[in-house]
Amino acid sequence: MSITYYDQHADAFVAATIAVDMSSLYDLFLPYLAPGARILDAGCGSGRDSAHFLSLGFAVHAFDASAEMVSRARALTGLSVRCCRFEQYQTDQPLDAIWACASLLHVPAGDLPAILTHLASLLKEDGIFYCSFKYGTGQVERDGRRFTQLDETGLAGLLAPLPFASERIWQTADLRPGREAERWLNAILRKRT
Repeated sequence: MSITYYDQHADAFVAATIAVDMSSLYDLFLPYLAPGARILDAGCGSGRDSAHFLSLGFAVHAFDASAEMVSRARALTGLSVRCCRFEQYQTDQPLDAIWACASLLHVPAGDLPAILTHLASLLKEDGIFYCSFKYGTGQVERDGRRFTQLDETGLAGLLAPLPFASERIWQTADLRPGREAERWLNAILRKRT
């Protein structure tokens, strides 16, 4: 359902999000990484964040489940962005970090533990994982997209059996102009055994 939305509305989505100032999130994520670290942009959308990480000299890998978004991301970044779902992505070298900005929220709540376990398997020990969800509880559908919302309690319950330790959990307003009333739950996690 959500993949179809992005395939059908790729240009409008890119136009609405490509110029969003993400520096407040980058400034909290990037200090955890060594120069040249291998970052996976999981559910990369337009490639906006991949392009930023590339500009800073990081080794960036990216994928998205929408073929149209993959096309836009390839054009923007020059990367060989893969078209696949979270559970399909594989790498032959452990990653230093995963950036999953506003992407995992499209995964049904019941599938999140398995998806997060898979993504954790791609990280090196002590690897860093950033993710964000619309703030709230339950699942909602809007404009042809499904969203799994989380609050702090829901995130803690999700993470309890998983190999992650919380480094930082915080709320932010939506960074898109005119959407400031929407809240997001952000988390920086560290892989543990």
